[in-house]
Amino acid sequence: MIVLTSANHVPVYAQDLPDTGTDGADPAAKTAAPDTGGEPSRMDQLFAELAQPEGEGWRIAESDILREWSRSGSAAMDLLYKRGEDALDGGDAATAIGHLTALADHAPDFASGYHMRAVAYATEGDYGPALADLARALQLEPRHFPALTQLGFLLEDMDQPERALDAYRQSLAIHPHQQDVLDAVERLEQAETGTNI
Repeated sequence: MIVLTSANHVPVYAQDLPDTGTDGADPAAKTAAPDTGGEPSRMDQLFAELAQPEGEGWRIAESDILREWSRSGSAAMDLLYKRGEDALDGGDAATAIGHLTALADHAPDFASGYHMRAVAYATEGDYGPALADLARALQLEPRHFPALTQLGFLLEDMDQPERALDAYRQSLAIHPHQQDVLDAVERLEQAETGTNI
């Protein structure tokens, strides 16, 4: 068993982290929605548009996906999510964690709630809980590219550049237009080959 140590020395067990494609398989294949044998769902169509290398339709698809992910299906849970998001935007990560923990307790299948709480935990330097929340978000929604990107940021901060690069690449396989992730991949690839930026 491989044990990782976060920046605040919290042990993080490798099997608790999502698979980031280190086995050489195509990350896009791992994140594709299962074949239902019928018409593609609205989300499947949006992800197909998001992955298009040309045109600007991906921007609308990105917005629609993020909007859909911000809805839990319950007005009360959406309010907790919004309060957590607002607290985080206001620089109050501790309050955000409180709201988002209540959300996770009452809506345990809401992936974006776990992602948002992971961001709040990471802001506080609590990488162990942040990694656990990212693993849960990705278990619930393997195509959650913001969670994959956040995972990459955390792994990079934890001085695990190879794993960070895998997470970034998996995120880009889903959403290839993320400039901050493209920049991170370029930076890590150059560091890997010893090339100065």
